Amino acid sequence: MTTPSRPRMTGIGRVLVIVYAIMALAATGRSFVQIAREFDEAPVAYTLSALAAVVYIVATLALIFAGRRGWYLVAWIAISFELAGVLIVGTLSYLIPEIFGHPSVWSYFGGIGPDGYIGYVFVPLVLPFLGLWWLWSHRPSRVASSDEVAAAS
Repeated sequence: MTTPSRPRMTGIGRVLVIVYAIMALAATGRSFVQIAREFDEAPVAYTLSALAAVVYIVATLALIFAGRRGWYLVAWIAISFELAGVLIVGTLSYLIPEIFGHPSVWSYFGGIGPDGYIGYVFVPLVLPFLGLWWLWSHRPSRVASSDEVAAAS
């Protein structure tokens, strides 16, 4: 028994993947420059930027291939990790700003810091919620195994 799956790479799904890809490129470029130029000034922040880059790369690939069960699970894990990272780093960057030294991708929830720093216009905060909603509403089709079909008969 096969349930038809809804198409992923149309409309909002395509836009979501494009935004994740842009964030992957932006975070990768940012972390590369930060680490190459001034890693010793803010190692925690720059390591977090590199971690965010990896998460965005994995999430982008996982969303593209999320029609397959394994990739669907990877997408859930990556985007859930992203959400936790944004919430934790965003909160800590306001409560204990000195531990970062310089902002990371997820600092101040990707928004505007107290010193006027403008990040990613809160895209890092909004994006995982959209990603998780998309995954929830576009679950891959379930192919029943022969054992399940026999049990249902």
